[in-house]
Amino acid sequence: MAEPARNPLSESGANALELFGVGRSFGALTALADIHMTVRAGERRAVLGSNGAGKTTLFNTITGDFPPSTGEIRFFGEDVTRFPAQERIRRGLRRTYQISLLFGGLSVRDNVYLACRGVSRSRFSLVRPKWDDATMEQAERILRAVKLDDIADTLVGNLSHGQQRQLEIALALAGAPRFILFDEPAAGLSPTERRDLVAILSSLPAHIGYIIIEHDLDVALRVSERVTMMHNGRIFKEGTPQEIENDPQVQEIYLGGGHG
Repeated sequence: MAEPARNPLSESGANALELFGVGRSFGALTALADIHMTVRAGERRAVLGSNGAGKTTLFNTITGDFPPSTGEIRFFGEDVTRFPAQERIRRGLRRTYQISLLFGGLSVRDNVYLACRGVSRSRFSLVRPKWDDATMEQAERILRAVKLDDIADTLVGNLSHGQQRQLEIALALAGAPRFILFDEPAAGLSPTERRDLVAILSSLPAHIGYIIIEHDLDVALRVSERVTMMHNGRIFKEGTPQEIENDPQVQEIYLGGGHG
């Protein structure tokens, strides 16, 4: 597998995300324990692990859906540990979910426009936008970036599963994202749709870093610069895609020894 292109932003010394001793418990259940992680600005990171490893809980603590029970989270140097989710969004953190959160009765364009409007200063304005509205222009740019401009007027309820996943990426690009968490974007996609997903993620602007949780290892390893493996709520191993793919322990535990 070819090594991903080097990203100068991820080597600049700036950190987008820092976790220090982060843990999350639900009663007697410890879902995360002593997580230390640093992701540099512009870096593309994959987080892998079996079901129940703590991947989604990790995302929930980063976004503020479930604040950590212990530890500290910094986003571009700012302590956001106790910030509500909306404040983290205002600072440029975005996320997609395993389950689609779309307006099925509206068009693709309207979904993207509303997402852009929701993070803009004019989000509370009742004035109907014109077609040359700056927010509408931003929505059109995003539609082109995720290759949905040719079906912009289609109702979301009529989209294929793969197209809906593309739309979720479009919503995550609304506003001015600095970092995105992708939660299993390849789930349920056909081989062709997976190739399209890889192309879209690979073509994102270099300044936008992301973490991707993904069960499809071929997708995850192709779109990441570094990989974090999780097991039982802890970080098990970190390395480059090549190191993780060729690691005997990883192959035995996660890949069944037959991935190659």
